[in-house]
Amino acid sequence: MNCAIAIGQHRIFSHFPNIAFNVVALAASVGGIEAIKTILSALPANFPAAILVVQHLSPNYSSRLAEIFSKHTALQVKPAATGDVLRPGIVYVAVPAHHLVVQPNGTLLLSNTPKMNFVRPAADKLFISIASIYKSRAIAVVLTGSNSDGALGVLCIKKHGGIAIAQDESTSEFFHMPKAAIATGKVDLVLPIEAIASTLVNLVTIDAIA
Repeated sequence: MNCAIAIGQHRIFSHFPNIAFNVVALAASVGGIEAIKTILSALPANFPAAILVVQHLSPNYSSRLAEIFSKHTALQVKPAATGDVLRPGIVYVAVPAHHLVVQPNGTLLLSNTPKMNFVRPAADKLFISIASIYKSRAIAVVLTGSNSDGALGVLCIKKHGGIAIAQDESTSEFFHMPKAAIATGKVDLVLPIEAIASTLVNLVTIDAIA
């Protein structure tokens, strides 16, 4: 396993409130749109962490995911763009045919580097980037999907002290992605989809950093 990416020493945390976790990354494939909608719809408008979303998409069509998700949440939702600065309470949605990663200065980068796990965007790319930068302030959530994307990223999240969550089998349309993550032995919580949002709120807001 190689969690290393090129990072610098300058990191932006100042625009986040005084919370335990700065970033939550949600990743899904088949069945993921409904799963992500379920989570986002249950998060409060004042949710104080940034949210990054990777949903496996066809590279041949433009995406309306940001528009779709925005109709089901009180949070601001936008397609991710290179140069975006991560802000609390905003949902950044990956776009087709590009990996979504966070750079050391807290800005987003859309990359057309080779596919991982036969997909682009890939959960692993996103998880590895937030693990290396945000370390113990990152949460990765692996949702329903049909391949093993996210498992390597979970290992990196845990190596750097973050939290990993997987959707349970009973509520997953396809359990392959969560199962692969769970098989690493590093997932902290396996939850039904309906319990994930409240768990994120508790994790991010209760254990505030002094």
